[in-house]
Amino acid sequence: MTDLSKKVFGLVSLGCDKNRVDAEKLLAEISARGCAITNDASKAQVLIINTCAFLNDARKESIETILEFSALKSENLEKIVVTGCLPQKYSKETFPALTEGDVFLGTRDYDKFFAALEKSYDDGRVNFVGLGENKPVTTRVITTPAHYAYLKIADGCNNHCTYCLIPKIRGNYESYPMESLLREAEELGEVAELIIVAQDITRYGLDLYGQKKLKEILQKLTTLVNINSVRLLYCYPDMIDDELIAEIRDNPKIIKYLDIPLQHSEDGVLKLMNRPVGREKYLNLIAKLRREIPEIAIRSTFIAGFPSETGEQFECLKDFLLEARLDNCGFFAYSREPDTAAYKLKGQVPYAEKKRRVKELYSLQQKISAEKLAGRVGTALRVLCDGIDYEKNCFVGRAYFQAPEIDGKVYFNADFAEQGKYYEVIIEKSDAYDLYGRTGDYSL
Repeated sequence: MTDLSKKVFGLVSLGCDKNRVDAEKLLAEISARGCAITNDASKAQVLIINTCAFLNDARKESIETILEFSALKSENLEKIVVTGCLPQKYSKETFPALTEGDVFLGTRDYDKFFAALEKSYDDGRVNFVGLGENKPVTTRVITTPAHYAYLKIADGCNNHCTYCLIPKIRGNYESYPMESLLREAEELGEVAELIIVAQDITRYGLDLYGQKKLKEILQKLTTLVNINSVRLLYCYPDMIDDELIAEIRDNPKIIKYLDIPLQHSEDGVLKLMNRPVGREKYLNLIAKLRREIPEIAIRSTFIAGFPSETGEQFECLKDFLLEARLDNCGFFAYSREPDTAAYKLKGQVPYAEKKRRVKELYSLQQKISAEKLAGRVGTALRVLCDGIDYEKNCFVGRAYFQAPEIDGKVYFNADFAEQGKYYEVIIEKSDAYDLYGRTGDYSL
């Protein structure tokens, strides 16, 4: 039997922050076995590639990454372990074809990691997808900068949007027990910013407790002394109620920021997407949030070129953006995914037209964001230092309206700044994405 404790393990994690959390829990199990973990994939004897399969481009990236690292097998690398969404959904197709991968594990099979790896060393390639028991794991090896971390409070999704593969990959919505989440948050140690994620965090607790429990888990998380602040991502719009709004408003530890994926604004398109909320309700929700929480920053995502989206509907979406004036937005061309309801819809929009519409939306939002950021010039902002930007030769951080990796940044000069600490930054300049400034004590 191969002594796996003597092996050096590496990880490449692709896709979303929820996928990242899964990978961090797997690394913790590896570390608990006394195994060495390296950040340099070229030094790994066992390389885990945690894949994404949400869209065709993501699947392509996952496969290309596996092929790229397989070249290392002529050197130090002995085994490639393929985990995550790609094998979960497509193992029947990919296991026979992707012979570069030695071990295949699904999204809930990490408790079988060592058994599968041992069998691979003994017998060759193995497919363990679907053999795991999805045992709750609270310990993680954090792969983000030490001062912020993600907390995934649920897996799967019940919304069944017609363009989305998540329920087919991750299954139905499954809330994690509150006590295990609190233990997981405590074990993270000192965290300046805890980022709450799930496919839809507003639904938390319905399946497990029979009622929504997001407010309660937020109240408990924000009592933990090791958690400085909490940020909320991925809130389904029709589940944002008065109780949640009040909690965000009144709880000083909750960052005044919401990511609300709206996907479109026009009722006809939303109906085809199986999204139950419409344009007027969206605008009313945004107005209510701004009325109750004046400083609230709202981020969203939108899909352009959904089947049958007319030119008029697209123009109406642009008008919506002008009226809503959201702080940050992401735009995506509709991806026609087999095994989704939208795949069979008539009126598929040509690829070039979808890309043109995305480009137009980004151009419009860029102007809105630039105007909003220009209004920050001359003000002083509380900025969380993320470290040093060596290219710009200054410190870099984020204000409350900037989530890591998806929003803009604040670049600032200071006599001294420490990663994970907050600083008052005087904003001197802006562009369409970022802010630039200095601390009050900075001197040339």
